[in-house]
Amino acid sequence: MSILICEDNTLAKRTLSVIIEKAGYLTETTEDGIEAMHLLQEKDYELIIVDIHLPYHSGLELVRFLRSTLKKNTPVLIVTAFNNAQLQQQAAELGISGYIIKPFNPSDLVEQIRSILGN
Repeated sequence: MSILICEDNTLAKRTLSVIIEKAGYLTETTEDGIEAMHLLQEKDYELIIVDIHLPYHSGLELVRFLRSTLKKNTPVLIVTAFNNAQLQQQAAELGISGYIIKPFNPSDLVEQIRSILGN
């Protein structure tokens, strides 16, 4: 299994992928909500890392789809530039595992992933 990264910014997506792969995890990436929904239907992931703002479906819509439609409890880590209390509350109500604000320290990201995955 691997970690799915849902990020529409090419540089941010690549940066996340490199950091996570250097920490020993496999990654798969997508840049929009439609493709992410297809991947979530086809595969199981250890963790999903998602930005709030994505083309076609927001990160929160993806989490709702994962929880309500697919009935999966896969851990979700939101990594976003939006430090908004309302968004954080909505995410918490959907049962996310963490919320990291960009820019972030790569070691903090890896620590958060390891904590979520228990390794």
